[in-house]
Amino acid sequence: MSRAWNFSAGPAALPEAVLERAQAELLEWNGSGASVMELSHRGKPFMALAAAAEARLRRLLGVPANYKVLFLQGGATQHFAQIPMNLAGPGDHADYIVTGHWGEKAVREAAPYIDARVAATSEAAHYLALPPRASWQLSPGAAYVHYTPNETIHGVEFHDVPDVGGVPLVADMSSNILSEPVDVSRFGLIYAGAQKNIGPSGLVVMVVRDDLLERAGRPMAKIFRYAEHAANDSMLNTPNTWGWYLAGLTFEWLEAQGGLAAMGARNALKAKTLYDAIDGSGGFYRSPVELASRSRMNVPFTLHDSMLDAAFLQESEAAGLLALKGHKAVGGMRASLYNAVPPEAVDVLVKFMRDFATRHG
Repeated sequence: MSRAWNFSAGPAALPEAVLERAQAELLEWNGSGASVMELSHRGKPFMALAAAAEARLRRLLGVPANYKVLFLQGGATQHFAQIPMNLAGPGDHADYIVTGHWGEKAVREAAPYIDARVAATSEAAHYLALPPRASWQLSPGAAYVHYTPNETIHGVEFHDVPDVGGVPLVADMSSNILSEPVDVSRFGLIYAGAQKNIGPSGLVVMVVRDDLLERAGRPMAKIFRYAEHAANDSMLNTPNTWGWYLAGLTFEWLEAQGGLAAMGARNALKAKTLYDAIDGSGGFYRSPVELASRSRMNVPFTLHDSMLDAAFLQESEAAGLLALKGHKAVGGMRASLYNAVPPEAVDVLVKFMRDFATRHG
Protein backbone atom coordinates (compact mmCIF):
# COMPACT_ATOMS: atom_id res chain seq x y z
CA MET A 1 0.00 0.00 0.00
CA SER A 2 1.25 3.47 -0.86
CA ARG A 3 -0.37 6.46 0.86
CA ALA A 4 -0.55 9.71 -1.07
CA TRP A 5 -0.02 13.26 0.21
CA ASN A 6 -3.51 14.47 1.14
CA PHE A 7 -4.28 18.20 0.81
CA SER A 8 -8.05 17.81 1.20
CA ALA A 9 -9.96 20.63 2.91
CA GLY A 10 -12.09 18.13 4.80
CA PRO A 11 -12.59 15.39 5.59
CA ALA A 12 -8.87 15.88 5.78
CA ALA A 13 -5.64 14.06 6.49
CA LEU A 14 -5.27 12.31 9.82
CA PRO A 15 -1.89 11.66 11.44
CA GLU A 16 -0.52 8.39 10.10
CA ALA A 17 0.44 7.29 13.62
CA VAL A 18 -3.18 7.76 14.72
CA LEU A 19 -4.47 5.69 11.80
CA GLU A 20 -1.97 2.91 12.50
CA ARG A 21 -2.94 2.77 16.16
CA ALA A 22 -6.65 2.77 15.33
CA GLN A 23 -6.03 -0.03 12.86
CA ALA A 24 -4.20 -2.08 15.48
CA GLU A 25 -6.98 -1.53 18.04
CA LEU A 26 -9.94 -1.83 15.68
CA LEU A 27 -11.08 -5.34 16.56
CA GLU A 28 -10.18 -5.31 20.24
CA TRP A 29 -9.60 -2.17 22.27
CA ASN A 30 -7.74 -1.92 25.56
CA GLY A 31 -8.33 -5.49 26.68
CA SER A 32 -12.10 -5.11 26.46
CA GLY A 33 -12.69 -8.00 24.07
CA ALA A 34 -14.52 -5.73 21.63
CA SER A 35 -13.99 -2.78 19.34
CA VAL A 36 -14.29 0.68 20.86
CA MET A 37 -17.26 1.15 18.50
CA GLU A 38 -19.03 -1.77 20.15
CA LEU A 39 -18.70 -0.63 23.75
CA SER A 40 -21.41 1.14 25.72
CA HIS A 41 -20.77 4.86 25.98
CA ARG A 42 -22.00 4.62 29.56
CA GLY A 43 -19.60 1.84 30.52
CA LYS A 44 -16.56 2.60 32.68
CA PRO A 45 -13.98 1.89 29.93
CA PHE A 46 -15.45 4.39 27.48
CA MET A 47 -16.15 6.93 30.22
CA ALA A 48 -12.46 6.79 31.12
CA LEU A 49 -11.52 7.24 27.45
CA ALA A 50 -13.80 10.28 27.17
CA ALA A 51 -12.41 11.86 30.34
CA ALA A 52 -8.84 11.34 29.14
CA ALA A 53 -9.63 12.95 25.76
CA GLU A 54 -11.18 15.98 27.47
CA ALA A 55 -8.22 16.32 29.84
CA ARG A 56 -5.77 16.28 26.92
CA LEU A 57 -7.76 18.89 25.01
CA ARG A 58 -7.88 21.10 28.10
CA ARG A 59 -4.11 20.85 28.46
CA LEU A 60 -3.45 21.55 24.79
CA LEU A 61 -5.68 24.63 24.66
CA GLY A 62 -5.11 25.76 28.24
CA VAL A 63 -8.85 25.77 28.88
CA PRO A 64 -9.69 27.69 32.08
CA ALA A 65 -11.64 25.94 34.83
CA ASN A 66 -14.76 28.06 34.22
CA TYR A 67 -15.28 26.59 30.74
CA LYS A 68 -17.00 23.37 29.76
CA VAL A 69 -15.70 21.14 26.98
CA LEU A 70 -18.41 19.40 24.95
CA PHE A 71 -18.19 16.63 22.35
CA LEU A 72 -21.28 17.06 20.19
CA GLN A 73 -22.70 16.08 16.81
CA GLY A 74 -24.32 17.86 13.88
CA GLY A 75 -21.33 19.53 12.26
CA ALA A 76 -20.58 23.22 12.57
CA THR A 77 -23.56 23.99 10.31
CA GLN A 78 -26.05 22.71 12.87
CA HIS A 79 -24.45 24.93 15.48
CA PHE A 80 -24.85 28.00 13.28
CA ALA A 81 -28.51 27.66 14.31
CA GLN A 82 -28.03 26.14 17.75
CA ILE A 83 -25.74 28.89 19.04
CA PRO A 84 -28.34 31.69 18.82
CA MET A 85 -30.90 29.31 20.29
CA ASN A 86 -28.66 28.92 23.35
CA LEU A 87 -27.03 32.33 23.69
CA ALA A 88 -29.98 34.61 23.00
CA GLY A 89 -33.69 35.01 23.58
CA PRO A 90 -36.50 36.22 21.34
CA GLY A 91 -35.94 39.82 20.27
CA ASP A 92 -32.19 39.74 20.90
CA HIS A 93 -29.63 40.59 18.26
CA ALA A 94 -26.08 39.48 17.54
CA ASP A 95 -23.27 40.85 15.40
CA TYR A 96 -21.62 38.81 12.65
CA ILE A 97 -18.27 39.48 11.00
CA VAL A 98 -18.53 37.92 7.55
CA THR A 99 -15.30 37.07 5.74
CA GLY A 100 -16.37 34.22 3.45
CA HIS A 101 -18.77 31.41 2.65
CA TRP A 102 -19.03 30.00 6.17
CA GLY A 103 -19.62 33.39 7.74
CA GLU A 104 -22.41 33.97 5.23
CA LYS A 105 -23.95 30.62 6.09
CA ALA A 106 -23.71 31.29 9.82
CA VAL A 107 -25.80 34.45 9.35
CA ARG A 108 -28.43 32.65 7.25
CA GLU A 109 -28.84 29.78 9.69
CA ALA A 110 -29.03 32.13 12.69
CA ALA A 111 -31.65 34.41 11.15
CA PRO A 112 -34.74 32.37 12.19
CA TYR A 113 -33.71 32.63 15.86
CA ILE A 114 -32.09 36.04 16.28
CA ASP A 115 -31.71 39.41 14.61
CA ALA A 116 -28.40 38.51 12.93
CA ARG A 117 -26.71 41.77 11.98
CA VAL A 118 -23.76 41.91 9.61
CA ALA A 119 -21.43 44.25 11.49
CA ALA A 120 -18.64 43.92 8.94
CA THR A 121 -18.13 42.11 5.66
CA SER A 122 -15.46 41.79 3.01
CA GLU A 123 -17.92 40.70 0.32
CA ALA A 124 -17.06 43.76 -1.81
CA ALA A 125 -13.46 42.52 -1.86
CA HIS A 126 -14.70 39.06 -2.95
CA TYR A 127 -13.60 37.77 0.46
CA LEU A 128 -9.94 38.05 -0.51
CA ALA A 129 -9.14 40.35 2.43
CA LEU A 130 -10.42 40.97 5.93
CA PRO A 131 -12.71 43.96 6.57
CA PRO A 132 -10.71 46.83 8.15
CA ARG A 133 -11.42 47.13 11.88
CA ALA A 134 -12.40 50.78 11.42
CA SER A 135 -15.31 49.63 9.26
CA TRP A 136 -16.82 47.32 11.89
CA GLN A 137 -20.18 48.53 13.16
CA LEU A 138 -20.64 46.60 16.37
CA SER A 139 -24.00 47.33 17.93
CA PRO A 140 -24.70 48.09 21.61
CA GLY A 141 -26.42 45.30 23.51
CA ALA A 142 -25.46 42.47 21.15
CA ALA A 143 -25.87 39.02 22.67
CA TYR A 144 -22.56 37.99 21.11
CA VAL A 145 -20.19 38.68 18.22
CA HIS A 146 -19.61 35.77 15.83
CA TYR A 147 -16.69 35.40 13.45
CA THR A 148 -14.79 32.76 11.48
CA PRO A 149 -11.07 33.02 12.31
CA ASN A 150 -10.15 31.03 9.20
CA GLU A 151 -12.28 30.77 6.07
CA THR A 152 -11.58 27.40 4.46
CA ILE A 153 -12.83 28.24 0.97
CA HIS A 154 -11.46 31.72 0.42
CA GLY A 155 -8.23 31.22 2.36
CA VAL A 156 -8.32 34.26 4.65
CA GLU A 157 -7.37 34.17 8.33
CA PHE A 158 -7.37 36.51 11.31
CA HIS A 159 -3.89 36.56 12.82
CA ASP A 160 -5.07 38.02 16.10
CA VAL A 161 -8.17 37.84 18.29
CA PRO A 162 -10.44 40.85 17.69
CA ASP A 163 -11.32 43.00 20.68
CA VAL A 164 -15.12 43.31 20.87
CA GLY A 165 -15.34 44.84 24.33
CA GLY A 166 -17.26 42.93 26.94
CA VAL A 167 -19.50 41.11 24.45
CA PRO A 168 -18.98 37.32 24.29
CA LEU A 169 -16.88 36.43 21.26
CA VAL A 170 -18.03 33.30 19.41
CA ALA A 171 -15.60 31.63 16.98
CA ASP A 172 -16.10 28.94 14.37
CA MET A 173 -12.60 27.46 14.51
CA SER A 174 -13.38 24.43 12.36
CA SER A 175 -10.36 24.88 10.12
CA ASN A 176 -7.74 26.33 12.47
CA ILE A 177 -8.38 24.90 15.93
CA LEU A 178 -5.27 23.35 17.52
CA SER A 179 -3.05 24.82 14.79
CA GLU A 180 -1.30 27.22 17.20
CA PRO A 181 -1.70 28.44 20.80
CA VAL A 182 -4.81 30.50 21.56
CA ASP A 183 -5.99 32.39 24.63
CA VAL A 184 -9.32 30.68 25.32
CA SER A 185 -10.22 33.28 27.96
CA ARG A 186 -10.70 35.83 25.13
CA PHE A 187 -13.72 33.84 23.91
CA GLY A 188 -17.19 33.10 25.17
CA LEU A 189 -17.60 30.06 22.93
CA ILE A 190 -15.35 28.19 20.49
CA TYR A 191 -16.66 25.43 18.28
CA ALA A 192 -15.15 23.31 15.54
CA GLY A 193 -16.12 20.50 13.21
CA ALA A 194 -13.61 17.74 13.79
CA GLN A 195 -12.85 16.79 10.21
CA LYS A 196 -9.89 19.12 9.63
CA ASN A 197 -7.57 19.24 12.66
CA ILE A 198 -9.23 16.93 15.20
CA GLY A 199 -10.42 13.68 13.66
CA PRO A 200 -13.08 12.22 11.38
CA SER A 201 -16.28 13.96 10.38
CA GLY A 202 -19.38 13.63 12.54
CA LEU A 203 -18.00 15.21 15.73
CA VAL A 204 -18.07 18.81 16.94
CA VAL A 205 -15.87 20.02 19.79
CA MET A 206 -17.11 23.02 21.76
CA VAL A 207 -15.51 25.08 24.53
CA VAL A 208 -18.05 27.32 26.25
CA ARG A 209 -17.85 29.62 29.26
CA ASP A 210 -20.00 28.47 32.18
CA ASP A 211 -22.06 31.65 32.50
CA LEU A 212 -23.27 31.36 28.90
CA LEU A 213 -24.78 27.93 29.40
CA GLU A 214 -27.83 29.26 31.21
CA ARG A 215 -28.54 32.08 28.80
CA ALA A 216 -31.12 30.36 26.62
CA GLY A 217 -34.29 32.38 26.84
CA ARG A 218 -36.55 30.31 24.62
CA PRO A 219 -38.27 26.94 24.95
CA MET A 220 -36.43 24.12 23.20
CA ALA A 221 -35.98 20.38 23.40
CA LYS A 222 -33.26 19.21 25.78
CA ILE A 223 -31.21 17.80 22.92
CA PHE A 224 -30.63 21.32 21.59
CA ARG A 225 -29.66 22.86 24.94
CA TYR A 226 -25.92 23.06 25.60
CA ALA A 227 -26.47 23.19 29.36
CA GLU A 228 -28.11 19.76 29.21
CA HIS A 229 -25.17 18.32 27.29
CA ALA A 230 -22.75 19.83 29.80
CA ALA A 231 -24.72 18.43 32.74
CA ASN A 232 -24.57 14.98 31.13
CA ASP A 233 -20.87 15.02 30.16
CA SER A 234 -21.79 15.17 26.46
CA MET A 235 -23.71 11.90 26.81
CA LEU A 236 -27.28 13.15 26.84
CA ASN A 237 -27.74 10.83 23.87
CA THR A 238 -25.43 8.25 22.29
CA PRO A 239 -22.36 10.19 21.13
CA ASN A 240 -20.09 9.54 18.17
CA THR A 241 -17.90 7.11 20.08
CA TRP A 242 -15.59 6.35 17.15
CA GLY A 243 -15.02 10.04 16.47
CA TRP A 244 -14.43 10.73 20.16
CA TYR A 245 -11.89 7.89 20.35
CA LEU A 246 -9.98 9.13 17.29
CA ALA A 247 -10.05 12.70 18.58
CA GLY A 248 -8.46 11.46 21.80
CA LEU A 249 -5.72 9.72 19.82
CA THR A 250 -5.13 12.93 17.86
CA PHE A 251 -4.85 14.96 21.07
CA GLU A 252 -2.33 12.44 22.37
CA TRP A 253 -0.38 12.72 19.10
CA LEU A 254 -0.37 16.53 19.35
CA GLU A 255 1.07 16.35 22.85
CA ALA A 256 3.79 14.02 21.58
CA GLN A 257 4.65 16.55 18.84
CA GLY A 258 5.34 19.19 21.47
CA GLY A 259 1.89 20.77 21.80
CA LEU A 260 0.43 23.76 20.05
CA ALA A 261 3.53 25.95 20.16
CA ALA A 262 5.43 23.33 18.18
CA MET A 263 2.51 22.84 15.80
CA GLY A 264 2.21 26.58 15.30
CA ALA A 265 5.86 26.85 14.28
CA ARG A 266 5.56 23.86 11.97
CA ASN A 267 2.37 25.19 10.35
CA ALA A 268 3.93 28.63 9.82
CA LEU A 269 6.92 27.02 8.08
CA LYS A 270 4.68 24.89 5.83
CA ALA A 271 2.63 27.91 4.80
CA LYS A 272 5.74 30.03 4.16
CA THR A 273 7.25 27.30 1.99
CA LEU A 274 4.18 27.15 -0.22
CA TYR A 275 3.54 30.90 -0.40
CA ASP A 276 7.21 31.50 -1.23
CA ALA A 277 6.92 29.04 -4.11
CA ILE A 278 3.78 30.77 -5.39
CA ASP A 279 5.19 34.29 -5.05
CA GLY A 280 8.52 33.27 -6.53
CA SER A 281 7.07 31.56 -9.61
CA GLY A 282 7.41 34.62 -11.83
CA GLY A 283 3.65 34.89 -12.20
CA PHE A 284 3.02 31.28 -13.22
CA TYR A 285 1.14 30.82 -9.92
CA ARG A 286 -0.69 33.54 -8.02
CA SER A 287 -2.23 33.87 -4.60
CA PRO A 288 -5.40 35.98 -4.89
CA VAL A 289 -5.55 36.72 -1.15
CA GLU A 290 -4.29 39.98 0.34
CA LEU A 291 -0.86 39.38 1.88
CA ALA A 292 -1.86 40.32 5.45
CA SER A 293 -4.97 38.13 5.32
CA ARG A 294 -3.45 34.89 4.02
CA SER A 295 -4.42 31.68 5.76
CA ARG A 296 -1.84 29.24 7.11
CA MET A 297 -4.31 26.37 6.83
CA ASN A 298 -5.90 26.79 3.40
CA VAL A 299 -3.86 28.15 0.51
CA PRO A 300 -5.84 28.92 -2.66
CA PHE A 301 -3.86 29.71 -5.78
CA THR A 302 -4.38 30.06 -9.51
CA LEU A 303 -2.33 29.26 -12.58
CA HIS A 304 -1.53 32.08 -15.00
CA ASP A 305 -3.54 30.21 -17.67
CA SER A 306 -6.70 28.47 -16.50
CA MET A 307 -6.50 26.20 -19.55
CA LEU A 308 -3.71 24.41 -17.67
CA ASP A 309 -5.90 23.62 -14.65
CA ALA A 310 -7.02 20.19 -15.88
CA ALA A 311 -3.46 19.14 -16.69
CA PHE A 312 -2.21 20.38 -13.30
CA LEU A 313 -4.86 18.37 -11.44
CA GLN A 314 -4.33 15.24 -13.52
CA GLU A 315 -0.56 15.33 -13.21
CA SER A 316 -0.57 16.22 -9.50
CA GLU A 317 -2.86 13.31 -8.68
CA ALA A 318 -0.65 10.97 -10.71
CA ALA A 319 2.26 12.27 -8.63
CA GLY A 320 0.47 11.29 -5.40
CA LEU A 321 -0.82 14.76 -4.49
CA LEU A 322 -4.51 14.55 -3.64
CA ALA A 323 -7.42 17.01 -3.49
CA LEU A 324 -5.78 20.14 -4.92
CA LYS A 325 -8.85 21.30 -6.83
CA GLY A 326 -10.19 24.59 -5.50
CA HIS A 327 -13.73 24.94 -4.21
CA LYS A 328 -16.32 25.38 -6.94
CA ALA A 329 -17.21 28.82 -5.56
CA VAL A 330 -13.74 30.22 -6.34
CA GLY A 331 -12.10 27.78 -8.76
CA GLY A 332 -8.37 27.41 -9.18
CA MET A 333 -6.38 25.26 -6.75
CA ARG A 334 -6.28 24.92 -2.98
CA ALA A 335 -3.85 23.14 -0.69
CA SER A 336 -5.00 22.59 2.88
CA LEU A 337 -2.08 22.38 5.29
CA TYR A 338 -3.68 21.07 8.47
CA ASN A 339 -1.70 19.66 11.38
CA ALA A 340 -1.55 16.13 9.97
CA VAL A 341 0.00 17.31 6.68
CA PRO A 342 3.75 16.93 7.25
CA PRO A 343 6.34 19.42 5.98
CA GLU A 344 7.57 16.70 3.59
CA ALA A 345 4.21 16.82 1.80
CA VAL A 346 4.60 20.55 1.15
CA ASP A 347 8.14 20.01 -0.12
CA VAL A 348 6.86 17.41 -2.58
CA LEU A 349 4.06 19.74 -3.69
CA VAL A 350 6.45 22.66 -4.25
CA LYS A 351 8.84 20.46 -6.23
CA PHE A 352 5.94 19.31 -8.43
CA MET A 353 4.73 22.88 -8.95
CA ARG A 354 8.18 24.03 -10.05
CA ASP A 355 8.54 21.10 -12.41
CA PHE A 356 5.06 21.72 -13.85
CA ALA A 357 5.84 25.39 -14.41
CA THR A 358 9.10 24.49 -16.19
CA ARG A 359 7.32 22.09 -18.51
CA HIS A 360 4.27 24.28 -19.19
CA GLY A 361 5.65 27.77 -18.84
